[in-house]
Amino acid sequence: MSRHVAERKDVVAMLAEIFREHGYDGTSLSLITEKTGLGKGSLYHFFPRGKEEMAEAVLADIDAWFRTHIFDILRSSEDPDEALEAMFSGVDSYFRQGRRLCLMGVIAASGAHDRFAREINGYFTGWRTDLAATLVRAGAPELESTALAEEVVGGIQGALILARSLDDPGAFGRVLSRLRARCLNAPAG
Repeated sequence: MSRHVAERKDVVAMLAEIFREHGYDGTSLSLITEKTGLGKGSLYHFFPRGKEEMAEAVLADIDAWFRTHIFDILRSSEDPDEALEAMFSGVDSYFRQGRRLCLMGVIAASGAHDRFAREINGYFTGWRTDLAATLVRAGAPELESTALAEEVVGGIQGALILARSLDDPGAFGRVLSRLRARCLNAPAG
């Protein structure tokens, strides 16, 4: 029996988890209909261009969440330490304390990277840039801030993979705590 979904946005969260679990290449339309309970007609009504449009919608939704809850806070907060705390708290919550992979990272590491390079590059570049600028506002030298921002974003991605690989979400929390401490204790310029 097909499930009734009122709006396109209602489908996006379901699609995100399917792509997260199976990757872009491993997700077929049959799998999507099975996991969502929606018929192909409903899916094509919401996403006329098919699976690629579904992935674009999911990536746009993730990007919008991170812009609102992470990047904008890093950019606009008057207190850089509060912005850093908000970032680490938001990241921990979004990735469900290491129990949820980063779909941007999953696609970046897959054969679908080139197809979604603009979205993936924008997400990671924006995060690294906004974090580096926040670290500079906190008093760290620009070169060290850029390097630390890159280390933090890479560390978060690696910690997600490590937590999943070891079936130990606590690994994510431990790495996140060390990265938080590094940022909050970054050397002043």
